[in-house]
Amino acid sequence: MDAKNAAEPTVLGRPHIRVEGYEKVTGTAVYASDTRDGSVAHAALVTSAIACGRITGFDRSAAEAMPGLLGIFTHRDFADAVAPVPHLMAGGYVNSAHRPLASDRIAYAGQIVALVVGRTQEAAARAAALLQVRYEAEPAAGTFDDPGAEIVRLADLKPHYEDIAKGDPDAAWPSAAARIAARYETPVQHHNPIELFTTRCAWHGDTLTVHEPARYIGAVQHGLAAQLGMDPARIRVISGLIGGHFGSKFGLSQHTALIALAAKRIGCPVSLVPTRRQCFTIADYRPESRHHIRLAADRDGRFTALVHEADVITSRFDPFAMEGADVTASLYACPAIRTEERAVRVDRNTPGPMRAPPEVPYLFALESAVDEMAWELGLDPIALRRRNETATDPISGKPFSTRPLMACFEAAASAFGWARRAPRGDRLRDGPWQVGLGCASSVRPVKIAAATMRLRLFADGSAEVATAHHEIGNGITTLLAMGIADRLGIPVERVRVRLGDTDLPPAGISGGSSTTTSLMNTLVLGCDRLCAQLKQVATTSGRPLAGCDPGSLRLAGGALAAADGRTLALGAAAGLQDPAGIEILAEFVPPGATAKALEDLRAGHIGLTIGGDALSWGFGAQFAEVHVHADTGEIRVARLTGAFAAGRILNPLTARSQLVGGMIWGLGSALLEETILDGATYRNPDLAEYLVPTAADVGVVEALLVPDPDAIVNPLGVKGLGELGIIGVNAAIANAIHHATGRRIRRLPIRIEDLA
Repeated sequence: MDAKNAAEPTVLGRPHIRVEGYEKVTGTAVYASDTRDGSVAHAALVTSAIACGRITGFDRSAAEAMPGLLGIFTHRDFADAVAPVPHLMAGGYVNSAHRPLASDRIAYAGQIVALVVGRTQEAAARAAALLQVRYEAEPAAGTFDDPGAEIVRLADLKPHYEDIAKGDPDAAWPSAAARIAARYETPVQHHNPIELFTTRCAWHGDTLTVHEPARYIGAVQHGLAAQLGMDPARIRVISGLIGGHFGSKFGLSQHTALIALAAKRIGCPVSLVPTRRQCFTIADYRPESRHHIRLAADRDGRFTALVHEADVITSRFDPFAMEGADVTASLYACPAIRTEERAVRVDRNTPGPMRAPPEVPYLFALESAVDEMAWELGLDPIALRRRNETATDPISGKPFSTRPLMACFEAAASAFGWARRAPRGDRLRDGPWQVGLGCASSVRPVKIAAATMRLRLFADGSAEVATAHHEIGNGITTLLAMGIADRLGIPVERVRVRLGDTDLPPAGISGGSSTTTSLMNTLVLGCDRLCAQLKQVATTSGRPLAGCDPGSLRLAGGALAAADGRTLALGAAAGLQDPAGIEILAEFVPPGATAKALEDLRAGHIGLTIGGDALSWGFGAQFAEVHVHADTGEIRVARLTGAFAAGRILNPLTARSQLVGGMIWGLGSALLEETILDGATYRNPDLAEYLVPTAADVGVVEALLVPDPDAIVNPLGVKGLGELGIIGVNAAIANAIHHATGRRIRRLPIRIEDLA
């Protein structure tokens, strides 16, 4: 990408409010379930009350007597209507390969066993409540150590996966000066976006339109086509503004095909707005995990051995488990490393990504163990990390494209006041409150994907960018508008951004902190092509800048400027080629990828890539000040400070907003969030008993941005930061609690009863 084509940088890199913000705060923003275009029927779900077994029958009499009922659909109606499709992470499209209403078998509690449709939402919900389902229950395994739980090595479950083995950590262990051997545990956690997992399906002849909040509408389109035996071109998926997902709304939902079939059979559009309790099982979640860490060091604090064994829960029917030991194995210098990751298959729904999917649980374990090692050696935790810094990946030997980890620690420690941290055995007090300070690393591999977008410059000087990506609340709408404005020298207010529609040029999944890296590189590529075409048009014989070398023209103030002083507004140049303006289709293939990335994109397959000759990671340092009441054990997080390096920051305002939000969510991960299991059933699937942070739980939160120029990671030098904010917060808080109380808590969430 030619920097000479860029206008004077006046927009990117500076704070800018969200261009869609006014609609959101005034309530005029339209979400999937807000769509209205004529008469719509409403659906309600009936979900299984048992975790394993079979359906033996239904009593429909009371439900069928409900006024306004339009239909009741069970496995007897839809058994062969939906074809099997693999999981999105296994070459398919769906968030779960399980097909509800395919048979009388029950695979997990909360499985969809019937779909009820009524003229109103109330009629459908009432009829669903009246439908009686008879079951024959069988024993179910709910979690680790339950009878029937099946342990499978990830190397046997997932193709191309390999455990890591370097050196001989077992041989290094006996002679180590300091050793930490401990088990760390994280709980089940569920996404709870304010917008529920809604779907609305409408048929127009043999063409289907689906309104659904999804973070990969290409997968919804192609997956639904495979399920229903349709041409993907006959399915249009619209996903406008999304009211949060954080990893959920992942690929094609299990219920979408059912709503489409019901709409066809009833003969009118059907809308589903499930209950929040149902959202705990019709979507995915972060599974519980166990981590056995063995960490050894010499007398100077340099690591000599690291073993990370991890177990994560998954379902019986999907070859999916979230691995993360590749990150913990590569974070610090160490000559002997071994990892082993295992999936434990139980009778529950399939888990899935939840913001910073592997790093949140895996780094909780490692960063807690590093803090324990610092105490064992009598070293400052930052000093210990500095002694184990590395410019290269200890596993592959590849260099890091940049590695500003210690720069993050220095910036955050200074802002946080780490120097006041009391030495070992001399703890801080504030009256009855014990005060502890803790820290942890935050790291995240950079991911990027192929993308396409259409750019238009109109004769009046306004512009449009259109791509089938998603605004999940991260501010990509604003960034795209800023990007065109910056590159072409036009006001942000004169840029229209169109997203979330499969009629637009395809783009990939909104996940893995890849949205900005993928789309903004595509945008700059397209702007450069557009400018090159405008220069050719403007310098053609008989045109205003005829005789000029196109390569000598520069952009200034939204115009092409020649060395002899002649200028031509970009809009006027666009109008010379066509009165309607000029249009460019930009296609971006990530560095190191092949043209097949575009083929996969057009087929709706996930295409996130990590690779190249260097490791490219985002980095951060998390600091927490925690107060623990000496008598009651009450825990308060008085302060969180984080410093983050994520390449080029394009909008500091939305960047800090994302980071602060992630840090608060990390507080919830440490102290509050846990889905309670009773056997194989979730017992707190609501926002009354599933605890999330509120304003009363949050003290001072500060996010700092550390410069991180990276000329290797991708042409624009951006890394993505959506995941970084939450990573490491749980470990920093746990480490601060230990500093305050001397109690080492290795299982999350940490509650009063753990300190009583």
